[in-house]
Amino acid sequence: MNNLRAIQPKSFVPRTTTTNPNLKRSPNLLLDRQAPCCANEVWVGDITYLPLADGQWAYLAVFMDLWSRVIVGWHVDDNMEEKLVIRAFNKGLERRQVKPGLILHTDGGSQYGSIAFRKILRANECEQSMTRKDNHYDNAFSESLFSRFKAEVLEGGKFLNLEDARAECFEFIDAYYNTQRKHSSLGNKKPLQFESEMENCKESYYDE
Repeated sequence: MNNLRAIQPKSFVPRTTTTNPNLKRSPNLLLDRQAPCCANEVWVGDITYLPLADGQWAYLAVFMDLWSRVIVGWHVDDNMEEKLVIRAFNKGLERRQVKPGLILHTDGGSQYGSIAFRKILRANECEQSMTRKDNHYDNAFSESLFSRFKAEVLEGGKFLNLEDARAECFEFIDAYYNTQRKHSSLGNKKPLQFESEMENCKESYYDE
């Protein structure tokens, strides 16, 4: 009546990338580089927030093989400290046979630039790569993964609690995404199916 309009408060969204000015940013090693042609050549990592029913947040860290889109390691916790990405990365190391030279690409978050995380990378002879500052397109693969995850799992809702978030992430990642979800970039094959078929092709070629 009096041209009054309700003001809608903005929903709070936690930042998952926190930079430390004292940590040196690693260069982007993927610029002008050809797409990977085998497993464990390039892994990309990122963190996203997971809303909980009580108003708190959980955080999901993942590492994905850029060649096959297989999520090689992931972890969910109630904070996004360096231990979150360390545990996710260590799970990837437990599952894969990583050779020296693996490129590990992430944003410039302080978790990835921490002394503890970089120590693990050096111990496994990995090369660290980071997105350019304020250039989110450098890590578009992870952004795409998280957008699909939230659209297919959350559908605008929230997880009951931390354990529920972990259980749902397991169902989506290990029971669906890696084994069931088809990717057009893989010729409409599933990530683990793609890896298996490509490995079989290599074995057949060398057996001839």
